[in-house]
Amino acid sequence: MADPEISVIIPHFAQVAALDACLASLEAQSLPAERFEIVVVDNNSPGGLDPVRAVVRERARLLVETAKGAGPARNRGVAEARGRVFAFIDADCVASPCWLEEGLRGLERFDIVGGRVDVSVADENHMSGAEAFERVFAFDFRSYIENKGFTGSGNLFCRRAVFETVGGFRPAVSEDMDWSHRATALGYSLGYHEPAAIAHPGRTDWSELTRKWSRLNRESLRLSEGKRYGRLKWLARNWLVPLSIAPHAARVMTSRKLPDTRTRLRALATLAGIRMWRFADAHRALFERNTR
Repeated sequence: MADPEISVIIPHFAQVAALDACLASLEAQSLPAERFEIVVVDNNSPGGLDPVRAVVRERARLLVETAKGAGPARNRGVAEARGRVFAFIDADCVASPCWLEEGLRGLERFDIVGGRVDVSVADENHMSGAEAFERVFAFDFRSYIENKGFTGSGNLFCRRAVFETVGGFRPAVSEDMDWSHRATALGYSLGYHEPAAIAHPGRTDWSELTRKWSRLNRESLRLSEGKRYGRLKWLARNWLVPLSIAPHAARVMTSRKLPDTRTRLRALATLAGIRMWRFADAHRALFERNTR
């Protein structure tokens, strides 16, 4: 059997219901099934492999990576992949029907492609503050790519040759930012292709938001180390975080992604709260690094 054109690589950890939906969306792709393979890499889920096998069935190859983290899981998938193009998606995401087809179209223009990520919620008319906040601000891949020079690894396309030259995802840092910056430093072009779209569930409550930002603060701090004035620049950026509340409040109140004023007010309260929490947590993270 000829090797597939695309290898879709999915890191997985204890999300079997979401993985089932992700695989179903890949089965419904406009691209013929013989042109791609799916590789699921379980990251040592605590429930064991049997529930994962029951969901994966014959739809994908199932591998195991015991080293903790989505980065090592993606790297394991790459090591076993057969395609000349890699398409990365997370287990809790749902691909639009033309995701793969559009990803290939994006690669006609760029070496590395990221697409649109829509935030999905359980009930459009009854969002929590966290969901409303995420609907406005989370997964803004256009901004990531065009303003910050990286694409998230949950919706990323590149050719095998590019990935092999750049090298794998590094653990314990903001892996997508680190990988994208290494790639562009080598001269590879990075571009946004909106039609290569997926949906990612929004975080539903305060604890999920703080866990996310606690992780991101520490990953970005580690990524800053080793650079000239890296920690100082990192801290300066975090001092600007509270100042972003006012201009972003206007974005919340005018957003068409939210159904009504009550939902906008919930998002506004979450915006103010999480930005101040991030500011305080950045100092906790820096203290932790300095006392090790």
